[in-house]
Amino acid sequence: GFLHTVSAIFWGWIMTVFALSHAAWLLMLPTTNIQGGALLVLFLLALTESNDIAQYLWGKSCGRRKVVPKVSPGKTLEGLVGGVITTMIASLIIGPLLTPLNTLQALLAGLLIGISGFCGDVVMSAIKRDIGVKDSGKLLPGHGGLLDRIDSLIFTAPVFFYFIRYCCY
Repeated sequence: GFLHTVSAIFWGWIMTVFALSHAAWLLMLPTTNIQGGALLVLFLLALTESNDIAQYLWGKSCGRRKVVPKVSPGKTLEGLVGGVITTMIASLIIGPLLTPLNTLQALLAGLLIGISGFCGDVVMSAIKRDIGVKDSGKLLPGHGGLLDRIDSLIFTAPVFFYFIRYCCY
């Protein structure tokens, strides 16, 4: 009915426009380098994507224990833990190159991006499962649709923005 349609539209709007606008807000933060917040956005995108890839690879290579089998049967505890640790290591490596983060802040950023990326993936999988959508599109061959590429970013962008804004500046 009407209420379901309107609520779906507003939920979609909030999840995409509002959540992803946090990545753009990173551009507005005062930084000490000439590139400004653009490097923070690059850092966020790189870690979010590396987290997705690492969780997938760790899950495929040594995943046994399912985390949320009814929502996303491919998600495993080993994939989650391996992905988060890999993201923390990646954050330590590229953090000093792209951000003003110190070692502890880089580790925390990697941890937050790893966990929130997993949560975004699971929440969007639950929504797609609830409305009966298996793949959200074929725009990117081998990667599903656009939503499949940004589902983690929908959660990592706000979490990373507020971490940077209130803990690092």
